[in-house]
Amino acid sequence: QVQLVESGGGLVQAGASLRLSCAASGRTFSVYTMGWFRQAPGKEREFVTAFSWSGGNTYYTDSVKGRFTISRDNAKNTVYLQMNSLKPEDTAVYYCAASLSSVPSSDYARFPYWGQGTQVTVSS
Repeated sequence: QVQLVESGGGLVQAGASLRLSCAASGRTFSVYTMGWFRQAPGKEREFVTAFSWSGGNTYYTDSVKGRFTISRDNAKNTVYLQMNSLKPEDTAVYYCAASLSSVPSSDYARFPYWGQGTQVTVSS
């Protein structure tokens, strides 16, 4: 099993920045891909970004390109999501997810492990 714990959410004004963290524990050696998804009230869960621990490409949904950056600290088994120039439409619960597949995917069904989520609220 893999356990994921997110932190760093909060209430900010439009244009501000936040950094989310996702600490992984357990059988982390089996994890090949990490990703972030978000879900706004009344909407489906949406892909934000994903990358492979072994390197390679990083993928972002178009609406966050140039504003959000995913990064990692291997020593801490932690993944970060730096969010800049936040907009009210970024308001959502943000979830960290882990996959055993070596190919990053935007399909949340391919991620068997999930954190509890952290709320991000951006006011206008």
